[in-house]
Amino acid sequence: MGLLTGKTALITGAARGIGKAIALKFAEEGANVAFTDLVIDENGKATEAEIAAKGVKAKGYASNAADFAQTEEVVKQVKEEFGSIDILVNNAGITKDGLMLRMTEAQWDAVIAVNLKSAFNFIHACVPVMMRQRGGSIINMASVVGVHGNAGQSNYAASKAGLIALAKSVAQEMGPKGIRANAIAPGFIDTAMTQALSDEIRKEWAAKIPLRRGGTVADIANCATFLASDMSSYVSGQVIQVDGGMNM
Repeated sequence: MGLLTGKTALITGAARGIGKAIALKFAEEGANVAFTDLVIDENGKATEAEIAAKGVKAKGYASNAADFAQTEEVVKQVKEEFGSIDILVNNAGITKDGLMLRMTEAQWDAVIAVNLKSAFNFIHACVPVMMRQRGGSIINMASVVGVHGNAGQSNYAASKAGLIALAKSVAQEMGPKGIRANAIAPGFIDTAMTQALSDEIRKEWAAKIPLRRGGTVADIANCATFLASDMSSYVSGQVIQVDGGMNM
């Protein structure tokens, strides 16, 4: 018996990266996994197969997480095909960095829509399902820049700060219904995006981290598993910074 046996998780933006790592970890712990991505191409199908190979039910859904109507339809399909939605991980996200005076309206709008509005869309659609089940766990994937800000990322930081406030507000509203909501704020995580940075920049980052290394997608997946499971049954409205002690 795994920590999540018998539960169904819905994870947005999970065909690759942190979302995929969370999906695979959840599957290892016994959860059936539905996930979304903008398109379910060969990569998405491969992710679906990897999850299913853990012995659980898995399906990828093509969906623009920023589209309210599409989200309502996807959640309806997941409920029909999986029977329940016990865990929601709002992981979909993009970056379009730029200094404030150079940032375009399109850059701002795109990041807010994909990173923040998508979480509203999925919470709005999933909460009625969770209420009927008398419980559920919602996890918003934020960032340390949503706590501390970051020059050149005002749109991204604002979206991640919004995810934190959204989790806290939902925790207060939905607590009486047995629904928990929390946020994870990753620090410098080794992903395809950060691996593209120069060795010099990576060394500068590591020097600022007490543990002297970047985090891994497994570090985030482990934290998400804790928040998704009954081990955190009395944890709600919290922000867990998984950053090696970079920000204290």
